[in-house]
Amino acid sequence: MGYKMCNNDLHRQSKKLTRYGFICFYPQVLQPLKRMRIFVLLALVTTILLRPGMNSINAATLDETIRIAIVKSAAEVTVSGDGLLVTNEAGSPLVVSLPARVKFLNSGLLVEGKRFKRLSFSASSAVYVNNKPYRGLAELTVADKGILVVNQLPLEEYLVGLINCEISSAWPIEAVKAQAVIARTYALNKKKSRMLSTYHLESSVIDQVYEGSLIEDSRSRRAVFETEGEVLTFDGAIIQAFYHSSCGGSTEASENVWGFPIPYLKGVECQYCQTSPTGTTWEYKLFLKEIEERLLSAGHKVSGLYDMRPGTSNSRGRLKQVVLKTSKGSSTISGEQFRKAIGYSSIKSTRFVVSNSNNEISFSGSGNGHGVGLCQWGAKQRALDGFGYGEILSYYYPGTQLKKLSDIR
Repeated sequence: MGYKMCNNDLHRQSKKLTRYGFICFYPQVLQPLKRMRIFVLLALVTTILLRPGMNSINAATLDETIRIAIVKSAAEVTVSGDGLLVTNEAGSPLVVSLPARVKFLNSGLLVEGKRFKRLSFSASSAVYVNNKPYRGLAELTVADKGILVVNQLPLEEYLVGLINCEISSAWPIEAVKAQAVIARTYALNKKKSRMLSTYHLESSVIDQVYEGSLIEDSRSRRAVFETEGEVLTFDGAIIQAFYHSSCGGSTEASENVWGFPIPYLKGVECQYCQTSPTGTTWEYKLFLKEIEERLLSAGHKVSGLYDMRPGTSNSRGRLKQVVLKTSKGSSTISGEQFRKAIGYSSIKSTRFVVSNSNNEISFSGSGNGHGVGLCQWGAKQRALDGFGYGEILSYYYPGTQLKKLSDIR
């Protein structure tokens, strides 16, 4: 847990900090504020160096950090952990009772009767936010009329926590490695485009699902370690590594989902995902009134919906449009917009048909996700068939090259 290098006076002044194993420096060398910033940095470094299996990762990789929004617009957040270091917006240390209950009040953070603009929590092991453990630093600020919690940590540690949220680390290791590479690639692409934002990624299906260190394990760590710093590139640049659960027979071209073509996302045939729970078929039922309510909540102006029909489909069997029949006439909405409005977990893909029975709409489809890029269940089967992670990636992202991050910077 680190070591101490303190004289007696400084030890007495900062015993709450030194007992957690942080390095202290002579007061004549550093002013108190600077000293506290050093403590925060050392907490992050300690988190990395004490993790098993990470000691051999090179310094360049460890320098890469990522910021993940793990809680948004919350009225209250609970933070706890062993040996927590808490600082305010000025970097000054705070002593708070644990678990700390932070409330949103008057555009500020209220804890134990005091109001702050920003609070940072760090520990040598993990910070618990609403009872979930996270590596690195948890930063609380105010955004969107509530508390925003951002987890800042080394990129490679983020990937270890992510693996079992996106797939199972028990899958063939080459499929797990492929997931590690595309998750790293996706994260770095988003970080570049959102460099000036408060955070780089969401922790949900909006970006990549991430639950902190709760379900990390040795196989996920192995996959990250054995692909350390590797990313997919096209013409020397890090690609937009979109991926999904299962495609249902063929992956989709990017222009059919988002309206713009990407050369390495043209879509490929994929019969490998038939072992997926949703690789064959899925069904969902919803009354027209409920559909109308969800469309209205998503901002679509729909009134008096009495029927709906599938519109045109693209060459890969996915709906380009859904036809809505209302008391004011017919209108159309794109298949992807409809899926987003109703719910990604309900309408699992745009590869579906509809039928109306007594104002109840039945949806029958196949596949799970937008269908662009790597098919996770297809990657699993290709790994079982003996393909390496590099071969899996080149199949789903044709024309790309696998490179070390250090080689393209």
